[in-house]
Amino acid sequence: MKTETLAHAPEDGIVAGRSRLNDLFVLTKVRVNALVVATTAGGYYLAADGPVSVWALAIACAGTALVASGAAALNQVDERDTDRLMVRTSRRPVAEGRMAPADARAIAVALAAAGLAILWIGSNRVAMSVALATFVIYTLVYTPLKRRTSLATVVGAVPGALPPLIGWAAAGGSLLVAAPWSLFLIMFIWQLPHFLAIAWIYRDQYAAAGLPMLPVVDPAGGMTGRQAAIWAATLVPCSQLPFLLGITDRTYAIGALLLGLMQLALAITFAVRRTTANARVLFYASITYLPLLWALMAIGRQ
Repeated sequence: MKTETLAHAPEDGIVAGRSRLNDLFVLTKVRVNALVVATTAGGYYLAADGPVSVWALAIACAGTALVASGAAALNQVDERDTDRLMVRTSRRPVAEGRMAPADARAIAVALAAAGLAILWIGSNRVAMSVALATFVIYTLVYTPLKRRTSLATVVGAVPGALPPLIGWAAAGGSLLVAAPWSLFLIMFIWQLPHFLAIAWIYRDQYAAAGLPMLPVVDPAGGMTGRQAAIWAATLVPCSQLPFLLGITDRTYAIGALLLGLMQLALAITFAVRRTTANARVLFYASITYLPLLWALMAIGRQ
């Protein structure tokens, strides 16, 4: 028995190490926060006057990523009870008990504090302040509100739309003009049909966890479908603002229009026939739409 234990000890240690690393990745939502970093970089690039400083861009992205990771970790600490009740979240490290809430909270605070310090020292106070607002709204407003009202989705779209402003401010751009807020508006509106599609797909799990997402309080789905279509329709003209404000050229304007109309068609299809399959198509369309839109912005930057 001792011989078998010794023979397997190195391998078991490696597996445990990998598991702990994976738990950290899940806790901080690394894959989801890649979008946060990308939109921060997009905001920086659009605001930059002249050649982009790779070092300054990296600092802004790193600081934002750490703050977002801290917020994600704290969210999982606060939602560990409801996470246990949903299949899609039940394997999260805090929910499943692989990580103590106190440890996860300490990691969250350390990451967020480090990110804010990096933005303060390496970028500027405005960028740091926007990142702090993102953290506070997400953890202290959106997270507790999820248990109370379906309107939490709208509130949650606010911190999700702020990263481009962090990048814009980090590049030295003013937030007292309309241009950066056009990016905020696009990100804010985009999230709503995206989240409604997710909520419809997992409506039974949200109901089991007692979270009043719109598809839970609207089981027939009429209001869910209409809102998805309305927000997708609103995004079409709003996506033209970067062109109208002189941030991008006609290449962006034409591409954004085509992308928006295609997503709108899928949102209307979901509104008419509220099936899980149609919601899934809308979800995948939304996660395709956004990187293509930002790529068009980068290509068409004035």
